Amino acid sequence: MGGISRRDLLALLGKGALALAVWGVSPPGVFGSLGPGGGGHHRARHWASAVTGGGNCRLCHDPSEGLKGAYEHPAGLVRCLLCPHRCVLLPGQRGRCRARMNVDGELVSLVYGRPVAVHTDPIEKKPFYHFLPGAAAFSLATAGCPLSCPFCQNWQISQARPEDHPVAYTAPETLVRTASAEGDPVIAFTYNEPTVFFEYMVDTAREARRRGIRGVLISCGYINDAPLKELCSVLSAIKIDLKGYSETFYRDVCKAELKPVLKTIKTVARSGVHLEIVNLVVPTLNDSDAMIRGLADWVHGEVGPDVPLHFSRFHPDYRMRHLPPTPVRVLERARAVAMERGLRYVYVGNVPNHPGNHTYCPSCKKVLISRVGFFVLENNVTDGRCRFCRRKIAGVWA
Repeated sequence: MGGISRRDLLALLGKGALALAVWGVSPPGVFGSLGPGGGGHHRARHWASAVTGGGNCRLCHDPSEGLKGAYEHPAGLVRCLLCPHRCVLLPGQRGRCRARMNVDGELVSLVYGRPVAVHTDPIEKKPFYHFLPGAAAFSLATAGCPLSCPFCQNWQISQARPEDHPVAYTAPETLVRTASAEGDPVIAFTYNEPTVFFEYMVDTAREARRRGIRGVLISCGYINDAPLKELCSVLSAIKIDLKGYSETFYRDVCKAELKPVLKTIKTVARSGVHLEIVNLVVPTLNDSDAMIRGLADWVHGEVGPDVPLHFSRFHPDYRMRHLPPTPVRVLERARAVAMERGLRYVYVGNVPNHPGNHTYCPSCKKVLISRVGFFVLENNVTDGRCRFCRRKIAGVWA
């Protein structure tokens, strides 16, 4: 079968949205019956129940819970093991991400094959600054997220239910054919939290790899170890949003925990998959010098000085419209602190034309990659080395 253009793909999605809106499908059955082929519910992975575990509760419960013996659970109860929330669901209930649901004692994905946003972006927009500079990234998202950040920039889809954006079924092969036809070397899973469409992402990334297209993930990092390791086996790069170096900040603001995110970052770093980290600096919430120092020290000590770290500017949105944009001087101070503490590649993000957008050689200090907004003006990295002094520069350059 030949390729399909992005315009045709968007038209296909739109037709599906119209059809579902006209028929007014009810939420529990919004996507029909089980099975990926026809676009219905898709059986999820990484979950457990008393039935699937043969009555062994320890397959479902964390060892820290200190279980002894066996327990009797309500019929059809399942526990999702995709993310650290470990949602326990009765039939008909959804997880906190809103994208996974217990249907008759089986956990299913409500978003498999249901991209609600499809665009082609510069790879720098993700942001990846040390991974194929200037590359076009075929980008997609579904609805849903396990976190509840009040400053989310994509809240219209991340905080939505799948039925809020009804679209036609789109197979992984269709996405990859479209990216290939447009000559995009990268497929990016982005905008919402892509781990909620784990099964769709894995199938798409595997098909992309077969066609020589690299898959990249833009994530909050809130995922358990087993599914994360599977993602690392099919992806080429992962960017993690480390939202603040504080347990209190994560619990009170994001309704999550910090430790699982730190563990994710270390796992990705050990896997050999290219890693970059972003910290969105939100005024009064995570912009203290102590938090910035703690974050920089942790990155340096746990994953090393060569991992690119981006301090990005917050813009008022969603439930944080009362806060001002991050002062540029705060981002500059964060960058300076991180570099003083030994990090070699630190960036100022969401401030177009700022000198902190550029990549500099740690040895000769010359500009290696010059950027304006999300676009590369000059690239002086040759065969992975500085063109001027020949120092090796961390990243994926070809």
